[in-house]
Amino acid sequence: MVNRRAFLTQSANGFGAVALSAMLSESERSAAQEPLLQEPAPLDRKYHFPPKAKSVIFLYMDGGPSQVDTFDPKPLLTEYNGRNPAELFEVAPTQFNNNGTLLGSLWKFDKHGQSGIEISSLFPNIAKHADKLAVVRSMTSKFPEHTSANYFLHTGAGLQGRPSMGAWVTYGLGSECQDLPGYVVLNGGLIPPGGLDCFGNGFLPATFQGSVLRPSGNSLANVRPLEPTPQLQQHKLELLRQLDRQTIERFGQHDAIESAIANYELAFKMQSAVPQVCDISQETAATQTMYGLDHEFGPTKIFARECLMARRLVERGVRFIQLTCPNVGHDRWDQHANLKAGHEQNAKAVDQPIAALLEDLQQRGLLDSTMVIWAGEFGRTPFAQGADGRDHNPFGFSIWIAGGGIKGGIVYGATDEFGYKAVERKVEMHDLHATMLYCLGLDHTRSTFRFGGRDMRLTDVHGNVLFDLIA
Repeated sequence: MVNRRAFLTQSANGFGAVALSAMLSESERSAAQEPLLQEPAPLDRKYHFPPKAKSVIFLYMDGGPSQVDTFDPKPLLTEYNGRNPAELFEVAPTQFNNNGTLLGSLWKFDKHGQSGIEISSLFPNIAKHADKLAVVRSMTSKFPEHTSANYFLHTGAGLQGRPSMGAWVTYGLGSECQDLPGYVVLNGGLIPPGGLDCFGNGFLPATFQGSVLRPSGNSLANVRPLEPTPQLQQHKLELLRQLDRQTIERFGQHDAIESAIANYELAFKMQSAVPQVCDISQETAATQTMYGLDHEFGPTKIFARECLMARRLVERGVRFIQLTCPNVGHDRWDQHANLKAGHEQNAKAVDQPIAALLEDLQQRGLLDSTMVIWAGEFGRTPFAQGADGRDHNPFGFSIWIAGGGIKGGIVYGATDEFGYKAVERKVEMHDLHATMLYCLGLDHTRSTFRFGGRDMRLTDVHGNVLFDLIA
């Protein structure tokens, strides 16, 4: 098969030929064009070893949930509630340095499932799936403030401008879906600190950036044609094809031009695909209720739609789907004050929909091939900020992973007896990225892109696969 780069060199028509083929009906496509249309990615990519997962759903808990109030119980913290933390351990500077006394968890922890994993009462529905979860209690970050920590979580670097993990995944593997982007971000209403660069392509070709969809209403701007007739739209697209051909004949191959033309092609296909995948009225009433679409709490309804759409996108072959949090009236999971109300409302928004997603994926035989990651950019301090909040804590916090080749019903790593710092099996962000790529069939040390004079990768020069998590 002639690859896309060689085809462009020989034809001088660039992606204009591809765009045109997508705009024409199936009967008008020539056999010579078909191999080009079926190519999964702009570059020919292969698995480095047999994959355990085909896709990733990243449940992004923006703001940093408190590990000692969610998945890392600390009885000693409750016992020493109200004590000065500096009398018991060394306290590192926090972002706001308004440090109060030790603050025991405001929620009860119980053991769940055959595995007996202890989970807070904040998550009664997720707790029912304890045996599906690999809870990592020793996660760490290098950054204590949101913007840099968000870049680090999403891109493996604390600076703006690096490709996100979703971009790296689709760059490495392409997509199994021909009429939707390979990397989709479902916007629940809160774009994180750091902005859309958290979902960007960085120095990778622009076709790999995240495409942001809304979970309700008009999911994507201009997805429906504005022209009164299909013929008028075809005429406009034909003009674009001619202009594209002239541009490439004049300037040669260029990423910005090629990506723009490829986006024309995909946009044309998305006119029918996006409304279909977003039409959750096709789901049974029982499924919609299971996710929480009829919940009395508005943010739960929003996240329920996100989770249900994520499952539908996985079914269509979308490679990487990220969900962002809905607005509950507080500052994300970032409770510097009013911890009880803030964490309870954030948990109420996501608990039922996430549990339904895990159940639905398993029932449909998709959980084994779909890696579900639940994580924020850092955790929170075991001592109070002021009287009733918690400050940022990058030294040790909890995430969990389910499906996609990951062992269920296990706890990995540990923080100290107060839940402050990772002390056992410390995990870095690069390790999470390396493990995710491994389960997708990619060696993180070989998933590289030449830029700035060296081979760049998601894990930079770091990262170890956490084989103890892998089934």
